Amino acid sequence: MKKTLTALTLAAALSGFAGAALASESHANIDAPRDQWMSTDQISQKLTAEGYKVRRVKEEGGAYEVYALDAKGNRVEAIVNPVTGQILGNDQDD
Repeated sequence: MKKTLTALTLAAALSGFAGAALASESHANIDAPRDQWMSTDQISQKLTAEGYKVRRVKEEGGAYEVYALDAKGNRVEAIVNPVTGQILGNDQDD
């Protein structure tokens, strides 16, 4: 039992690091001038059209961080390219 608990704890810790690394790598190379960025309203409208119920959009480290619900009602925290509106990575609660 102790080995199982240790393995689960390690797996959870590593998945957290992987998610953070994905998010930071996903938008680390975005170097677009602010005048090329979509507005938060445009991001919200784009993701709503894709089936998300957007709760909040905020600027985070050269990209947008979006908090939303997907079509199944699962919570989603996504990193979004501020120029294209493309989702670069997300963390989804099932």
